[in-house]
Amino acid sequence: MTIRPAAIGVPVLAAALVLTGCQTQNKSGTSSGSSSSDKVTIMVGGAAKVIYMPAKLTEQLGYFKDQGLNVELVDTPAGVTAETALLANQAQGVVGFYDHTIDMQAKGKCLQSVVQFANVPGEVEMVSKAQAGTIKSPADFKGRKLGVTSAGSSTDFLTQYLAGNAGVGTADYTTVKAGADSTFIAAMNSGGIDAGMTTDPTVARLTKTGDGKILLDLRTEEGTKKALGGLYPASSLYMACDYVAAHKDVVQKLANAFVKTLGFITSNDAATIAAKMPADYAGTDKQLYIKSITDSKGMFNATGVMDPDGAKNALAVLGKFSPAVKPKKDTIDIAKTYTTEFAKAAKS
Repeated sequence: MTIRPAAIGVPVLAAALVLTGCQTQNKSGTSSGSSSSDKVTIMVGGAAKVIYMPAKLTEQLGYFKDQGLNVELVDTPAGVTAETALLANQAQGVVGFYDHTIDMQAKGKCLQSVVQFANVPGEVEMVSKAQAGTIKSPADFKGRKLGVTSAGSSTDFLTQYLAGNAGVGTADYTTVKAGADSTFIAAMNSGGIDAGMTTDPTVARLTKTGDGKILLDLRTEEGTKKALGGLYPASSLYMACDYVAAHKDVVQKLANAFVKTLGFITSNDAATIAAKMPADYAGTDKQLYIKSITDSKGMFNATGVMDPDGAKNALAVLGKFSPAVKPKKDTIDIAKTYTTEFAKAAKS
């Protein structure tokens, strides 16, 4: 697989996550006990993406403060590898894709999803207007330039699986680091990518202008099952296993806050949700932002509890192509990659 440098020349946001916080104390010496003065840092792999909306929305609704938590959300750009961030120990939690907990277990690290925001990826494979007549399925990916947020990201994982399942190997196409939002759109409009995987609100912008066409929609259970053979748990709050074991009080408070937010999302319309988010998230087109939430809000899991069959399917997908997971797929202990203890105990 060839990785082209980003053709757009500006930083990109990663759907891939920064994995940190495996030790019980960060570099500044802040421990994570139950006192309201304790600070909890959570890295978010693209805060403006609708798939990660629960992070900022929880802050905006005041649910962290209601739990006596001092939470700092750090919006994470692409370029920091999982292993480097893990060793850097710069945070106690990550809002990102669940599948990296499986990938990291294969590399000897233990991470757990403690609140599962969604049981589907929330991603969409878009085809550029220029290529919409020739790319009809992943079988047509051969010889194409395919956009992902960054190498090793969940969009990269999913692209490899979709292509491979259609008989197209990673050497048969070019992977392009296309980022998200305006960066992704620029890559598609300039011909830097022929197709690519992205999320709302980017999807809404491309479909409105007609510059992109939906090829595969992984925002719904139906679309996910058709493309991936089952559910594929995605956006979540995950943390280091040793941190979870040592700070159950803090983890429970985080779960309480996030599960309450998931309940808010499922019980309110998109306009109400959008009104709670920072104004700059909508940009100059508030109605388009509302549409992007409308189109994606159905993916969120109201309970925050992992679907065990979905977790097994995520392992099955990664086990087919991931260099780290494939040779160890039969020894991966999927039960250690997530816990339902805190979400089940949370009061919505």
